[in-house]
Amino acid sequence: MNRDVVVIGAGHNGLVAACYLARAGFNVEVIERDSVIGGAVSTVERWPGVRVDRGSSIHVMVRHTTIVEDLGLEEFGLVYDDVEPWAVLPHPSGSLRFVEDLDATCASIEAACGTGDADAYREFVHEWTPATTTFLAAGSRVPTGRSLGGAVLSLRRQSAGSSGRLAQRALQPAESEIASRFADERLRAALGWWAAQAGPPPHAVGTAPIAGTAAMFHLRRAGRPRGGSGRLSDALAARLVADGGTLRTADAATAIVTGAKPAVLTASGERIGCRAVLAACHAVETARLAGDARAAEQVRVGHGLGMAIRLLTDALPEYPGAPSDTHSSMQFLVDSPDQLRRAYGAFLLGTAPTDPPMIVMTPTATDPTLAPPDRHVVTVWAQWHPRHLDDGSWDDHRERVADGVISCVDRWAPGFAHSIVDRFIQTPLDLERDLGLTGGNVMHVETELDSLFSLRPLVGWSRYRTPHRGLYVCGASTHPGGGVWGASGRSAASVVRRDLTSRWRRAIG
Repeated sequence: MNRDVVVIGAGHNGLVAACYLARAGFNVEVIERDSVIGGAVSTVERWPGVRVDRGSSIHVMVRHTTIVEDLGLEEFGLVYDDVEPWAVLPHPSGSLRFVEDLDATCASIEAACGTGDADAYREFVHEWTPATTTFLAAGSRVPTGRSLGGAVLSLRRQSAGSSGRLAQRALQPAESEIASRFADERLRAALGWWAAQAGPPPHAVGTAPIAGTAAMFHLRRAGRPRGGSGRLSDALAARLVADGGTLRTADAATAIVTGAKPAVLTASGERIGCRAVLAACHAVETARLAGDARAAEQVRVGHGLGMAIRLLTDALPEYPGAPSDTHSSMQFLVDSPDQLRRAYGAFLLGTAPTDPPMIVMTPTATDPTLAPPDRHVVTVWAQWHPRHLDDGSWDDHRERVADGVISCVDRWAPGFAHSIVDRFIQTPLDLERDLGLTGGNVMHVETELDSLFSLRPLVGWSRYRTPHRGLYVCGASTHPGGGVWGASGRSAASVVRRDLTSRWRRAIG
């Protein structure tokens, strides 16, 4: 059997790439080791009649692209419900409510923190909006020197101040940027916690721009696919098949043959010849499949990030004094910047934090298709949790640590623990073995300065090409990184298409 392109991995980036290639007329096959498509963007029936996301739940960056429109995914049942408010910090001394409307957000901040912080937040959003729009645009392009230079020039034109000041702002820690602007610890904690979602702590160099991406929620609302996060992957798979592509599941790639005649060997014993292999799986796994042990060792994966607990409950968490629409949002359960530092300190020591910062999501509050009327799905994401513990395996400690996390939620929402009917725990070890997230890192590769843009995942493996002839890469291991974005898949497809087309032209020319 021969194809133009074989895509390894039916995560959302692999499916996006396959769809664009199929629409361009290429004969494409996607192979997936799992029986469920979508990778970390998938939804399964976890309990009878209850659909639960396996990874991501809220989609942010993909809504700042044209991928859904380009591929006509609405035709295949993809419907987004807006996440509004996008975040609530339900603090007992005064909640913070973040919505798309900047004036309404500032009014909430003023009521809780005072006029000074409300004015400072407005200025913060205005100043970081140009950088955020530039970041989103750069993330949707192949990271060449020319494209990055264009992004810098565009930002320079939009921003006040010298080039030196722009560089300084981009390199400073989020914690420093936030502390220099805001007085109230609740607001500092909320923005610092948002900045930490990519992995590095807010005191790390270069994290200020991540904090600044809070501005993108004031440009367009985040969304949650009705029926679960996996509806995006389902729609992509349906588009692929409609355009002539092929998708097979439960058949893992076992080796990648590179060179003049690329091929993929599968667990079922098949050899699929092709003109190009596009690996959308983890970069470490890709290197191993290609027989490149050195590259596999050089990828800086890190050692975990956080853990999730998926809860089946008979009630939603009730936070005293919280806004009535809190359950529509990401609920930020974080007290102070010191809590973030303590949790990261425990992570560095190889222990689970006793008081982790958390995000709680309650999708059944707005999507009744996920569970029966008398049941709710509550997801708790807690950070930071190391992949390797200093005193044993996660299999030895999973229940104890999960109990501690639930106790922390109960502190914010008294009585919540009594509403739990069942639970499904995803430790960093579970994330690794169930979803292929090497090291338990949901971002695949560390999201730090040495692993961004054309350095991601490695020098020589960037821009979606590899040193191995016929082998290309995409996914969270590559630019622009993790999250539900799809930009990596679309950009990789453009590179593969250009290379294959130019080879065809040379062959007939």
